[in-house]
Amino acid sequence: MGVFEWVQNRKDCEVLLNGSIVAVVISLLGKEGRVSAAASLLHHLRKNGFALDVYSYTSLITSFAGNGRYREAVNVFKEMDEEGCEPTLITYNVILNVYGKMGMPWNKIMLLFERMKNSGVAPDAYTYNTLIACCRRGSLHEEANWLFEEMKSAGFSPDKVTYNALLDVYGKSRRPKEAMDVLWEMEINGFSPSIVSYNSLVSAYARDGLLDEALALKTQMVGKGIKPDVFTFTTLLSGFEKAGKDEAAMRVFDEMKDAGCKPNICTYNALIKMHGNRGKFTEMMKVFEDIKKSGCTPDIVTWNTLLAVFGQNGMDTEVSGVFKEMKRAGFVAERDTFNTLISAYSRCGSFEQAMVVYKRMVDVGVTPDLSTYNAVLAALARGGLWEQSEKVFAEMKDGRCKPNELTYSSLLHAYANGKAIEQLDALGEAICSGAIEPHAVLLKTLVLVYSKSDLLMETERAFLELRRKGSCPDITTLNAMVSIYGRRQMIAKANEIMDFMSHNGFTPTLTTYNSLMYMYSRSGNFEKSEKILRDVLARGIKPDVISYNTVIYAYCRNGRMKEASRVFTEMTESGIVPDVITYNTFIASYAADAMFVEAIDVVCYMIKHGCKPNRSTYNSIVDWYRKLDRRDEAIMFVSNLRKLDPHVPQDEESRLTERILKK
Repeated sequence: MGVFEWVQNRKDCEVLLNGSIVAVVISLLGKEGRVSAAASLLHHLRKNGFALDVYSYTSLITSFAGNGRYREAVNVFKEMDEEGCEPTLITYNVILNVYGKMGMPWNKIMLLFERMKNSGVAPDAYTYNTLIACCRRGSLHEEANWLFEEMKSAGFSPDKVTYNALLDVYGKSRRPKEAMDVLWEMEINGFSPSIVSYNSLVSAYARDGLLDEALALKTQMVGKGIKPDVFTFTTLLSGFEKAGKDEAAMRVFDEMKDAGCKPNICTYNALIKMHGNRGKFTEMMKVFEDIKKSGCTPDIVTWNTLLAVFGQNGMDTEVSGVFKEMKRAGFVAERDTFNTLISAYSRCGSFEQAMVVYKRMVDVGVTPDLSTYNAVLAALARGGLWEQSEKVFAEMKDGRCKPNELTYSSLLHAYANGKAIEQLDALGEAICSGAIEPHAVLLKTLVLVYSKSDLLMETERAFLELRRKGSCPDITTLNAMVSIYGRRQMIAKANEIMDFMSHNGFTPTLTTYNSLMYMYSRSGNFEKSEKILRDVLARGIKPDVISYNTVIYAYCRNGRMKEASRVFTEMTESGIVPDVITYNTFIASYAADAMFVEAIDVVCYMIKHGCKPNRSTYNSIVDWYRKLDRRDEAIMFVSNLRKLDPHVPQDEESRLTERILKK
């Protein structure tokens, strides 16, 4: 660099300096990670009238791309265009790769590819390999196959890079059969599968929940002398975590360590996700600390995983805190972070905040991709906003963003949460008939939404179809079956599912236990609901407000108010804040036993502790006054209501009075 500066300061520097030398210097700076210095150099030369050529620009684009600064790489490409400097094949190849890394919409990638060909720059094998790799993000397996065929038609022979890229696309698209076909063709054409090939195959099976097949592939690769690496083990660990088989996931982790394979940041991220999804936040944060002890550094995925975990547990304060810590650590929010934040805030019930994030994302120039649309659709689905979901779905297709199984999954949830049963049935029929590919993810979603909608026959049909197609249900699907059987007091059926979970290595989650507690709380064997709560605590799982409310209901329903109060005390001492359902359960039980003083005391207590009564709170009291033919006392209660609750809505007294006078 010193020599370059000496030449630059000479009077005859224009004679000595040329584009090739500048390109080499920029390339060297980029390799050293001094990209900002390279950009300043280029800016300084241009300002001083030095004629920059395509090689200088391409070197800077490559330097930005190599250091993960993709937006700046695109900006340099635009500057190059504005200067009238024609890109070369290398320039196009680099920027196509950048587009792929940024997750640019497929239509934009194709526009650049067409521009390249129209300008007389013929693609080479590297171009096709890059474009096939671009198909990974959007699960664009059809487009990848089309490029593969065009590549061969153009006279290029696929190499190991081509086959591995295509394998990875099929893996990320959850299409293990097609991935195996690629492996077979690869071997036929004389290319021995590598660790990269097998990792893509393991990923294909693990993502589709076919974990036995994924393990068999690991055994096969070992038989061929290929040693599993950190990616193999981490993929299997993630697969078992997603299926809810925590013990199997930890066995994979132990096997990995025993094999002398050092965990990487992806492994730690998978463990954070596993513990976080089970509500084991102490263990989760211990893994976060282990990252630093191991010499690894949290990456953008680590932060996004923490955001997602806190978001799905409704911990919006923690979501905001993690986001601030992430920025303090020097991470800039890119598309994946925006997508995670949209999802996290919507899971916390902060739908408006989720949409603010979406708007901010667009404002800073980040183009929405398939993951963004899916995050927005998932947010709308949680609110049951199915009509808005249909509009976003139409906008998505207009933007040439191809829907995938997660898109349709969100639509199903939107219909179910919005009670749009007719639309739910229509989409469900399209999936089951094959008009929309009946992917395992969609069949699992059908089990969830039909269970949520309390449609027993449809739930069982979807579950049987899932099994018929050879797909193993995951923990979420099994929880949906336990839930619908539990709600309908089908104890034998619920126990069948629990036996299946036990025999197949599934780890029950808090949702599983809450469904069982619900089932027993409404049965003659109601005391078993507390036994299950004790089992949850013994397993190191933290119960939530639903767990405690269910056990409180079991005791209140059977007049065991002392036990209900004991559980309430335990609940508050453990740091769980009672909600309006907790208090309403006590109020309804006291009122049913004509213990109105105690019921009103509970109302006073809940208001004092910051819990706002709702219509059900007061309905319970006036309804039992009326049922016990004590209407005068009911009217007296309503007339004094504003003294009890100064913030009661204006029309509440008249509403309750009408309710009392109703025959």
